Amino acid sequence: MSSNGAGRAFIGSFTSAGGRGVTVAAVDGETGALTVLGATDAVPDPSYLVLGPGPGSGSTALYAVSETESGAAAALDITGDVPQPLGEIRPVEGDGPTHLAIAGGHLITANYGSGSVTALPVRADGSLGAAASVLQHEGSGPRTDRQHAPHAHQVQPDPSGNWVLSVDLGTDSIRICALDPSSGTLRLHGETALRPGTGPRHLAFHPAGAHAYVLNELEPTVTVCRWDPATGVLEPVAETAVVPQDVVADPEAVVYPSAVVVSYDGRFLWAANRGHDSIAVLALDASGEKASLVTNVGCGGHWPRDLALDPTGQWLYAANERAGNVSWFAVDATTGIPCHRGSLTAPAASCVVFG
Repeated sequence: MSSNGAGRAFIGSFTSAGGRGVTVAAVDGETGALTVLGATDAVPDPSYLVLGPGPGSGSTALYAVSETESGAAAALDITGDVPQPLGEIRPVEGDGPTHLAIAGGHLITANYGSGSVTALPVRADGSLGAAASVLQHEGSGPRTDRQHAPHAHQVQPDPSGNWVLSVDLGTDSIRICALDPSSGTLRLHGETALRPGTGPRHLAFHPAGAHAYVLNELEPTVTVCRWDPATGVLEPVAETAVVPQDVVADPEAVVYPSAVVVSYDGRFLWAANRGHDSIAVLALDASGEKASLVTNVGCGGHWPRDLALDPTGQWLYAANERAGNVSWFAVDATTGIPCHRGSLTAPAASCVVFG
């Protein structure tokens, strides 16, 4: 662990593209710099990671999807600097899992290839049990090249802990689900339709809990939504571009937004744009309902697949998949604009989490 007590970062990557698997890095709290401590390739293509529950930053388990055609999820013991397998790697009974979250004593995975969501129980020792339930999405969208079928891309518990939201790129919609913690059964509560062809990929909640921001992959926009945790209803209210208008209007431009992060004080939103290779900086008004594009800054590499804010809110990190690095940025507390400070070589990097 880093000597200044700032903690550790965990970097996921595609082993099939030369990645190390799961890399553990020390975080320098003064400079934001990352230093590799160890790595494991025990899980094939661990493209997204999530820390297990634990007191404060005391989690000893890390969970990974194995983004393979057969689809699996794994638990890793992170008490040392080289993660160790914790129990069996479990099939998710779905294809190409791309994201995961902890909710109600279960690990929930979003299975992009099969367009489904799976719940697996987390055992007392942190290991995973066999899949308890699979919720299959239905539908399609107007972009036949990308939306011929459902493609669940993210799962995210809401701040109240009562709901699990699944973002589906293939059906242009967000599904709101209830999870039975005793059985692991996922029940569909409702579905929110977004503008056809936008291809929603990821969402993030405002810290006040009354708004969610959906980043769209097939159009470079973020959809602002009202969220009612009492009724489990998500209502889209506005869209804002995450690249300049001349880029939006250019039919030759290649822009595939990937990840969205909201500042801990609710004043700023950041979005990663693959192809444009930028981080969009958006200002949020006091209500959280209005988002406006301030600027775009370079991501410090190529094809930023993920963004992550460190626990202090001072440092923003971009996992640049095709550049093979993780870049860090100092966040200006007044403007929200990130300033590039350094990069760590990380082949086929796909995500960063802190703990």
